[in-house]
Amino acid sequence: MRLSKRAWIAIILLPLLLALGAVLYAQIEGDRGIPPIASGGDFEVSGVSVDASGKNAQEARSNAWRDAQRKGWQKLWSQMNRSGTAPKLSDSALDGIVSAIVVENEQIGPRRYIGTLGVLFDRARAGELLGVSGAVLRSAPMLVVPIYISGGAAQTFENRTPWQAAWARYRTSESIVDYIRPHGSGADSLLVNAAQSGRRSRTWWRLILDQFGAADVVVPVAHIERQYPGGPITGRFAARFGPDSRLIGEFTLRARSSDGLNAMLDEAIKRLDRIYAGAVRSGELRPDSSLIIEKPVEIVEELLDESLAEDAPVESGGLTAGPQIISIQFDTPDVAAVQAAERLVRSIPGVQSASTASLALGGTSVMQVNSALEIDALRGALEARGWRVQQGAGVLRISRPAAAAPAPGGGG
Repeated sequence: MRLSKRAWIAIILLPLLLALGAVLYAQIEGDRGIPPIASGGDFEVSGVSVDASGKNAQEARSNAWRDAQRKGWQKLWSQMNRSGTAPKLSDSALDGIVSAIVVENEQIGPRRYIGTLGVLFDRARAGELLGVSGAVLRSAPMLVVPIYISGGAAQTFENRTPWQAAWARYRTSESIVDYIRPHGSGADSLLVNAAQSGRRSRTWWRLILDQFGAADVVVPVAHIERQYPGGPITGRFAARFGPDSRLIGEFTLRARSSDGLNAMLDEAIKRLDRIYAGAVRSGELRPDSSLIIEKPVEIVEELLDESLAEDAPVESGGLTAGPQIISIQFDTPDVAAVQAAERLVRSIPGVQSASTASLALGGTSVMQVNSALEIDALRGALEARGWRVQQGAGVLRISRPAAAAPAPGGGG
């Protein structure tokens, strides 16, 4: 039997394709992921030292945990900048506002318990007693790509690293930065590897950020140097941000031995968070406008002409026969900008409703407008009110000129 040229090519390439598939599978197989802890917004107090005794080990631990709740409540009161001593609460009342006890270190004896504990307080219940709101304004969602450099090799999720583990256990609820932390399992090691931080393609970054529901990326870098195995460690840390890996802060920490590595990494994350949070407040850490898709991908019109002709609304003087949904992208540096933009759009005759469907404080939000106006007429109305408008397929991008005065009728 004689084989065709195409069949011979298939026989030759089949082993190569199988080998390539095995290599790709090897890059995503294995248990390399570390799921981050839940960070639902509870108030956290850490480093509470306890020393209690009891008739047995169980009673000693119970007494110690109750003591930790009392000390944690006083410490939380001080952390929230409340003057004086905290209101005295009964153990049953503390049980109602404490959501969890975190064991940081413990030693258990037959009748004694010594340990260092963390106490998590429910934000809604404890917030009422503290006089603070349960809601916290945060930055736009930021994808975290933790790069760990040790021995000259840079890694993210290719293997389990101490740096990834530190970010996984870090409680992000008290930060104003909305961190999105990948698990590191599955295809994460392919999508957000160390090489990706050096790529500048906005298109590729946009695809990755969409996979994780993020608006931009932060790249915390840990460069670890050991003097000798088990000996002193020097860590150089850098807070980088955006697809261009822009440096916004760096510092150096040291540990006396390998046993202090995890504590050093935990402290580094706290300092990095302060750098990122400061950049959010100053306006430096905000989504890159080049990552915003100004014009959605347009489907080839020739393939849809007939269906569009059948479903096209009857137009009359800028009005359609029925309401239509138009998306409007607009800058939202704060809550006031969101409310002002919604009031402005609602004031336009023909607009039935306008509400923000995707909120990104410090970035670009998306408003869904239910309008009897066609998109060209809505664009003209916005331009007449002093806005600069860019039009895409079913979407408008509005921005206020730098020297523009407040729009009449409640714009801004």
